[in-house]
Amino acid sequence: MRIGFIGLGSMGAGMAANLVKAGHEVTVWNRSPEAAAPLAGQGATVAAKAADAANGVQVLHSMLANDAAVREVLVDSGVLDALPKGAVHVNHATISVALAQELVQAHEARGIGYVAAPVFGRPDVAAAGNLQMVAAGKPDAVDTVQPLLECLAAKVWPMGDDPVRASIVKIAGNFMIGAAIEAMAEATTLTRAHGVSAKEFLDVMSNTLFAAPVYKTYGGMIAEERYTPVGFKLALGFKDVGLARAAAEARRVPMPFASVLHDTLLESLSRGDADIDWSGMARVAAARANLED
Repeated sequence: MRIGFIGLGSMGAGMAANLVKAGHEVTVWNRSPEAAAPLAGQGATVAAKAADAANGVQVLHSMLANDAAVREVLVDSGVLDALPKGAVHVNHATISVALAQELVQAHEARGIGYVAAPVFGRPDVAAAGNLQMVAAGKPDAVDTVQPLLECLAAKVWPMGDDPVRASIVKIAGNFMIGAAIEAMAEATTLTRAHGVSAKEFLDVMSNTLFAAPVYKTYGGMIAEERYTPVGFKLALGFKDVGLARAAAEARRVPMPFASVLHDTLLESLSRGDADIDWSGMARVAAARANLED
């Protein structure tokens, strides 16, 4: 299949590589051209500009950082206009509900399919093709891209015909991850203040009551105070909590803990921690208790 892939960051690069490995004809583009070099070595074609990655393809995948990047690259630079009628665009980015609704209309106006397929997983999981993916769109569009999604994910969770449904599941899921990190940050600060290390405490919790990937992965990072290499930047976590708060406000859904996360992440940003892993918000909990080294 002829495929375009836009956005070769820590997640997108591994995803695009898996499509190349599966034998598809893949054209890639990234704002920073050097990110495309490894994929060129694997057999991908590198586009000179974003719209070139959409020309003549059957399916276009995109994995961009935020609303502003999605709007700039896909809409303002003419990528959607370059897609052939009948092609399908698969958006893997975590975006606001408002933009998700706007994109549904933009695709329909151009006669192209739209599937929202955001993912859960870190860069190593993306490279291994083991992401958890939620996908929503019109049945014919989803059917077209299903084999491609299965190249990228251990499981694709169907979320119905409306792409906005997949976007809100991703937003809510990331809120839950942030809440788990904050809970571990506060709990380990409490145990440390009483002489029990974060490692001792989290070894118990993550192997008994909370034996789940989020607690094991982020708990391990908190226990070791290891916030690089980065799987998900703290600044992106702040963005996603903002998306949850905006979506909640739009439907008058109280989310008190989202405000707690917002304040913790904002405090982290004020400390200069924007580019560390978002598990690093644990540093704020420790600093508040005067336990930071």
